[in-house]
Amino acid sequence: MEKSFSIPISRRAFMKLVGMGTVGMLAETAMPSGKAAAAPAGVNGEGLPTLLTADVCVVGGGAAGTAAAISAARAGVKVVLVERGISLGGLATQGCVFPCMPTYAFDSDTPYIKELNKRIEMKTGFSPVPNLPETDTHYGEGMGAYTPELLTEVYDEWCEKTGVTVLYDAALVGATVEDGTITACVVQTVEGLGKIQAKTFIDATGDALLSRFAGVPTEKGSETNGRNQPMSLRFEMGGIDVTKVYHFFHDKLKDTWLEENWSKKFKEDVKKGRDPFWEFAKWKKTESFFREGVKKGELTEDDVLYIQAFSVQGKPHTMSMNCPEMPPLMFSATDAVSRSKAVSFGRKMMRRLAVYFKGNIPGFEKAYISREASMVGVRESWRIRGKYYMEADDYLQARHFPDAVCRSAYPIDIHDVKLDLFEKLKKGQYYEIPYRALVTNELSNLLVSGRCASGSFAAQASFRIQPTCMSMGEAAGIAAAWGLSRNIPVNEVKWEDIPAEKRSYVSQ
Repeated sequence: MEKSFSIPISRRAFMKLVGMGTVGMLAETAMPSGKAAAAPAGVNGEGLPTLLTADVCVVGGGAAGTAAAISAARAGVKVVLVERGISLGGLATQGCVFPCMPTYAFDSDTPYIKELNKRIEMKTGFSPVPNLPETDTHYGEGMGAYTPELLTEVYDEWCEKTGVTVLYDAALVGATVEDGTITACVVQTVEGLGKIQAKTFIDATGDALLSRFAGVPTEKGSETNGRNQPMSLRFEMGGIDVTKVYHFFHDKLKDTWLEENWSKKFKEDVKKGRDPFWEFAKWKKTESFFREGVKKGELTEDDVLYIQAFSVQGKPHTMSMNCPEMPPLMFSATDAVSRSKAVSFGRKMMRRLAVYFKGNIPGFEKAYISREASMVGVRESWRIRGKYYMEADDYLQARHFPDAVCRSAYPIDIHDVKLDLFEKLKKGQYYEIPYRALVTNELSNLLVSGRCASGSFAAQASFRIQPTCMSMGEAAGIAAAWGLSRNIPVNEVKWEDIPAEKRSYVSQ
């Protein structure tokens, strides 16, 4: 499981000095002034050639965007999906994010997620959802272990089958807005600048870039200090004896967390002759092992703040590193130069960790870096101010909404502070995300899904996980098609008025 680990006293003390905040400061997550972040200067599209036209244009092919595009196309509308990379899946594929974090809420998997899991199981013969022990009931649904290359294949086939036109290698650089509607988005391609015209647009960029080009009010970073959540640069290592690594952590380092939570699944996998779905991390019992690397000068203090790795289903002798995590005091996800420097810094961290693992962890003797992320792991950057603004209290009070598009109980997971600043929901509790958090007052034909939906810094720290983003994207695609079929602007669509059988989620 992804966790935020305790940080050294010196850094914690410094964070307090710069206003990291207490429970009250963060839980309020208020910006009385409603001050919006400055919009970037973009290209307005005048005089540019039209590359494609569609009913719905989705910008961003990550967890939310792919779900939105497929869901809209299945509802019978013409869809163009714009992706700046050359594979769909976003952080799950380009960013080596493996696996998805769970929602901790039962019955949270919307139809899109269930079908995605079935499609992967049909290809591999095993479910991407870990077979947890029967006594392990606190994860809920939403947890999936998606092998990046396989996920890319499934997304390509799914888009082709539903008729989604994917425009790869196209970076969004602007938008044309007329009378409160977006008429086109402008992209940079190998041909140069061009525009895509559509009736409805879905911003799934993660950075709210289309929204900002179109003039939607946005926020970024923590309300208390302006800092974004830390970024990661993940990688994979091959040539690993995973079973040997397991026994080192379990038998020598006495990491009983693994035995309590995963041993049944581990034994089943070993019996079937495949690498177990398993993880090691810098827990309290193993922290001294990694800190020994700092004492020897092989690792830095920053390297050991966050260490975690997962074995990868379908990729024998491979582990996916959920690290390194670049220090948030040094780098910002919303500063272009800083974000670039973070990549270089993270790559140095990555190589130090790989060398340390290879030289100090039994089972890594023949290991090597087999893959580096081609996308920096941004947890939070810009967020829109939509018709409804999610607050920490929506989570803490487990609020439900008549226009809810999904549910979650994933904690307010701020990697810059200790997790115990916020009380976790009780077993069986969950909160919901309303459709109104996906639409704006300013633009009639824009939906926003994924981690840049409308909410505070603390609220976003809960709804940013992949399954929740998928469900938001699924709802956005359904609503976009519904609005077009009824000639209703998407920011006037009432999710609860869509027939229950056509909705991906119905609040209970």
